[in-house]
Amino acid sequence: MKYTLLVAALTIVPTMLSACMESDQTDTASTLTVQRVNLAEAANGAGFGPQSPRHIDEVAGANPIRFGAAPPYTEMNLCNIHFHKNAEHAGGEFSRYAGNGDGKGFDSGYLYTGKLSAKESAPIKSSVCHSAHGALQSGDTVEVHYVFSSAAVTPGPTLGACLNEATANPQLRVEAQVFVLTNDKEAQDFAHLAAVAPVQGYQQAPNILNNTGQPVAYAGSTTGPSYNEVGSPLQVSWRVRPKVAKLNIHSVAQWCTANIFGENHAHGVRNLVVNPKLLSPISR
Repeated sequence: MKYTLLVAALTIVPTMLSACMESDQTDTASTLTVQRVNLAEAANGAGFGPQSPRHIDEVAGANPIRFGAAPPYTEMNLCNIHFHKNAEHAGGEFSRYAGNGDGKGFDSGYLYTGKLSAKESAPIKSSVCHSAHGALQSGDTVEVHYVFSSAAVTPGPTLGACLNEATANPQLRVEAQVFVLTNDKEAQDFAHLAAVAPVQGYQQAPNILNNTGQPVAYAGSTTGPSYNEVGSPLQVSWRVRPKVAKLNIHSVAQWCTANIFGENHAHGVRNLVVNPKLLSPISR
């Protein structure tokens, strides 16, 4: 009798777990759909310009608002560096969907589609850059945003560092690079990539990679999950590199402990914008 009950229990439990998982997936998918509907309704007739992030391999867009492209980043001031866990943009070498996540920008986004060696993907002893939403580990994908402003500003925490009272409407540019974290000390060093120095009178990140493919340039906005259901009002000139670089996770761990931007964890991602009315056309 006990054996019969045990067999019955072992049969029922996986079925219950599967049902719960399917329910969770359905709930998050429904949340994503609702968020996109709410975004469309909030933006309808409100005058928002083109939004971000987007699929960089797709050129279609029907947003009618145009604004002048910001100057090259070498002629602007670096104001902030931060990163998101999983790529906010899709395309290039980061086109694998991570899933709908928690509906609040975490565990969603896009992943590196290449392969790592066993050494590169070996887990480190403790995950790094902890937050209430998790941490980073070998094999994770991150999208780094180098934010530049035409205002006379210096690098600092949050996008607030890109604005000042003397310039009410500065031009903004984001140079985006997607990385995969590896347990390999020979991989790129984040302290080097995020170094800040004055160059020809501008605050710069002089070590931004320039060997990861021709950046896709487009007109968009600021990102982050707080804009999943409302439009971002800021106009941003984007350049997103299509190839993924390998980044030493130990260097990221060290950077998270101390940097001038006050960054200590990965940010969540905004839902990929797919509504043509919210996207700018891309010229190839």
